[in-house]
Amino acid sequence: MKDIALEFIKIIEDNGFVAYIVGGFVRDYLMGIESKDIDITTSATPKDLNNIFNDVKFEKLNDKDNYGSVRIEYKSIIFEVTTFREELSYLDNRHPSSIRYITDLKTDLKRRDFTINTICMDKEGKIIDPLNGVIDLKNKLIKTINKSDKSFSDDALRILRAVRFASTLDFKLDNDIKESIKKYKDLLKNISYERKKIELDKIFTSIKAKNGIELIKELELVESLDLENLDRIKDYTDLIGIWSMINSSYYKFTKHEKELIKKVNIVYNLNNLDNLVLYKYGLYVNTLAGINKGLTKREITEAYDKLIIKAKSDIDISAKDICKVLKREPDSFLNIIYKDLETKILKGEIRNTKEDILKYIRKNYQNTL
Repeated sequence: MKDIALEFIKIIEDNGFVAYIVGGFVRDYLMGIESKDIDITTSATPKDLNNIFNDVKFEKLNDKDNYGSVRIEYKSIIFEVTTFREELSYLDNRHPSSIRYITDLKTDLKRRDFTINTICMDKEGKIIDPLNGVIDLKNKLIKTINKSDKSFSDDALRILRAVRFASTLDFKLDNDIKESIKKYKDLLKNISYERKKIELDKIFTSIKAKNGIELIKELELVESLDLENLDRIKDYTDLIGIWSMINSSYYKFTKHEKELIKKVNIVYNLNNLDNLVLYKYGLYVNTLAGINKGLTKREITEAYDKLIIKAKSDIDISAKDICKVLKREPDSFLNIIYKDLETKILKGEIRNTKEDILKYIRKNYQNTL
């Protein structure tokens, strides 16, 4: 990807402009991490880029102002390309009211969030680092470019991004950042839950998710983010498991995710080693709840594997056989019998053999249905 990216910026430069790879791709490259997101910063305007490349997609700040960003596909790679710019006053603790195109790289970099995200690479693959981001990268330190107070008051989402980078990269936050985050934490209420969830999901799925959650608590962000029950979380390997413990009504989930979260919360209050609970809710849901209660995945899996039946189809009798012995046509009574059989077999009260099941049905249902 690096070679194609260098080829891409060379095309821009061959057309009389300056261009650099910037941000996360360069940061990750220096850390030996594979990255697929490639951001380009350039002196070319969106109009200039539209003249150079086909299939340019414009990003709008609003209906009137162009944000100066475009997406360009080149050799099956999507590049996010942004014109050198200055961002003027912020209106909503998130977005600039307007921008102004400029020609100076260093000035453009100063509008960004953290020093480690300002490192650039030129068309020859040489590292360009006017704001000393490489030093902070080597020291594993998250620092804002401008004063932390201004950085977070301008764009409150940077608060969560700071926690995210500390979590995903296993870096430390600069002390000045920590103090500013505590000071401006309530500005997070101005950020949409959808955007906050994107950052939280990245924190919760990082290799240091536990550290990220502890940092959220240390920085007193729990209330500002409308999170609850963080102390319930013991398993940091499953995103749905984490959100199930938090169980917040503010964040949106898919229908499938909602169903899973609901089930995990139900079985959290049940015995996750009980045959009936394991059978009804399954291994995955019981594992998510059980681990957060202190059970091990091995304990839960072993209990699940010992189940005599794991689905109705495992019961050693067909609906046809039941109808035949009772001399009845298929009807809703079959559901009643199967539910009863599930319970009796799981409790070990009858064996899962056709002979035993037929004997049980004759005795209990021959004259009762």
